[in-house]
Amino acid sequence: MSDGASITLPAIDPGRRFGRSPCDSAPACSERAERPLRVLHVSAADHMGGAEQVGHMLFDAQRARGHEAWMAVGKRTREHPAVFEIPNDRRRHAWARACEAAAAALEPMSNVKGIKRVQLTLRETIGQPMRTRARKRGEEDFEFPGTAELLSLAPAMPHLVHLHNLHSPRGYFDLRRLPEISRRVPTIVTLHDAWLLAGHCAHSFECERWRTGCGACPDLSIYPPVDRDATAFNWRRKRDVFAASRVYVSACSQWLLDRARESLVSPAIVEGRVIYNGVDRSIFCPGDQVEARAAVGLPVDGPVLLFAANGVRNNCFKDFKTMRASLAIVAERWAGPAVTFVALGEDCPPEQVGRATIRFVPFQRDPNVVAQYHRAADVYLHAARADSLPIAILEAFACGRSVVASRVSGIPEQIEEGVNGHMAPVGDAETFAARVLELLADPVKRAAMGERGAALVAEKFDVRQQVEAYEKWYREILEREGGRTSR
Repeated sequence: MSDGASITLPAIDPGRRFGRSPCDSAPACSERAERPLRVLHVSAADHMGGAEQVGHMLFDAQRARGHEAWMAVGKRTREHPAVFEIPNDRRRHAWARACEAAAAALEPMSNVKGIKRVQLTLRETIGQPMRTRARKRGEEDFEFPGTAELLSLAPAMPHLVHLHNLHSPRGYFDLRRLPEISRRVPTIVTLHDAWLLAGHCAHSFECERWRTGCGACPDLSIYPPVDRDATAFNWRRKRDVFAASRVYVSACSQWLLDRARESLVSPAIVEGRVIYNGVDRSIFCPGDQVEARAAVGLPVDGPVLLFAANGVRNNCFKDFKTMRASLAIVAERWAGPAVTFVALGEDCPPEQVGRATIRFVPFQRDPNVVAQYHRAADVYLHAARADSLPIAILEAFACGRSVVASRVSGIPEQIEEGVNGHMAPVGDAETFAARVLELLADPVKRAAMGERGAALVAEKFDVRQQVEAYEKWYREILEREGGRTSR
């Protein structure tokens, strides 16, 4: 783990022979600006949280617009002919595959005490000892051999590769392959968080060590956590990867793009661009509040406050502690009917906070259901410690709801103080509660803020604008690159 840690860049396996699109020879495609595009999206999963949701939305929209779009994912949750799971397990060495098969054979007995530990030992300690030791040293896991087949998963060579979040709880992508991929195909990296900029964390909060090389990490538990402090090694390894790469970087907020330009990623950036996340306004739109409350089983009388996040209570980037503290203040000072607080994104029993009730609702895959919760609410709350550009705030705006959120990261790019919502300092439960009480007491102001929020989404954050912005950029990139792809 010397400071000059080198990286090995084996050639990507071309796999099966690439097919040809009709666009390669059809006269109608002679004008590059008009020809259908072939885009391979790479994401942790085909359907999960915010970053995966954005990747899948672009994939769907591009196919609907007549382009050839595919997805290569770490985890495929449903069948789709254009979605491919990256074959990491199949590409592992024979011993690892044999141990995996032995662990899988024990699955019928997995509810027996001790069997899960045996399975884990087979898969990791016995099956992949070197990889397991590296993880225990705190090194980020890049041992995902299926990445070598990435460009051969689709039936035709893509014009562009569009990379989304390259990390997940168990990993799925070998970042060391990025130089080879970006040499062969024009490559876009969309930043949904700051993981690529640092030695392990997706957001560093107040820590600035990502600028200078990490090491002496103040918090190894920040997602994705590591067991020991190898953050300086991880930072140098990423630096070496990007020094050998050439990528186009997009970010969902100016705040995040500015950080990328000041980070280890900077030498690889051909061009950076802010392309805001968008909302489907055919789903997220104003509607009847009484009907919405009936649809999701909320009381018709009394204020309803909403917060949406995957893993509400223990999400280290959100701030449920401040949310709960501010709710206690609201419950104590609010003289009207009892307040209902809906925490959308976790399944656990309800909780009583003074005169207020917290209802926990499991993560909802159906956006139509999420939209109903927004329409049922009076105010959307979003306390966070770090957040690039939360889609949930945009969804609340699109449904005509006012918002109270933390003044942090990319959130000030969404909220104009006093116009479409309010912001409070991070961790300031008193100010948070005061803003909520102000809005609950003034339905006219609340409605006006919601209308301005909906107008802002229509102007800057419509999903169609996001799709068109990426398509326009794709074509500019291909014009700049001269249609570069390597077969």
